Amino acid sequence: MQAEIGIIGGTGFCDPKLFKNAEETKVHTPYGMPSDSITIGDLKGRRVAFLPRHSRKHTIRPTDVNSRANIFALKKLGVQRILAPSTVGSLKEEFKPGDIVFVDQFIDRTTRREQSFYSGKRVCHISVAEPMCPELRRVLIKAADAVSISTHDAGTYVCIEGPRFSTKAESRLFRTWGADVVGMTLVPECILAREAEICYSSIATVTDYDVWKDHPVSADEVVKTMRANVEKVKSIIAEAIHNMPKERRCECKSALQKALV
Repeated sequence: MQAEIGIIGGTGFCDPKLFKNAEETKVHTPYGMPSDSITIGDLKGRRVAFLPRHSRKHTIRPTDVNSRANIFALKKLGVQRILAPSTVGSLKEEFKPGDIVFVDQFIDRTTRREQSFYSGKRVCHISVAEPMCPELRRVLIKAADAVSISTHDAGTYVCIEGPRFSTKAESRLFRTWGADVVGMTLVPECILAREAEICYSSIATVTDYDVWKDHPVSADEVVKTMRANVEKVKSIIAEAIHNMPKERRCECKSALQKALV
């Protein structure tokens, strides 16, 4: 079983109607098991692999997501591009709950996650100056325009360890850094994708205003807004896949050429 495009997302995207000729497969990796079995099917004439980041039952904490296994498994299946829907909190007034952001930068505040496949005899100094694939982001931005969904075309994502939400002091600090959104899953997922020479782009759904706006964040609020946005994100993904060029013209496909020591 092979696929050319991967989707790593939440349980709301695991919709049998999204794919035609869908099949499930379990992929074993040197880094352990991925978050769940992988669904492979046809979407807009392309072979697509879907992997639920936190498992189908959402039982895996952000810290415990085995991103090395997830990315390795998709690479093993032939995936060359990854679309990554996720939920985030807003750090700016203009990034409203329900908005979608195609982030282009991140600030890493995680502390417990392995960020490289190369933890043995070789060291990999991968470049993440531009952590999202520019070509893939452009495809997503065009897709959103084509289906008349307003989005933010860029943004800086602060990745925290989780699973707790930020304190007010932390949230205010992130705002002084010029960051736009805060979440728990972008790192090391996008870094490992770059090491695997897979194009990667985040599709971040704003669910709340974090806590800087004196409104407590709750898991119920996050889930409610996420569910309301699922169809919008599905429309963007379907349109992007339909118009995605077969050939990659970015530098992601040769990211390791000058990275290994």
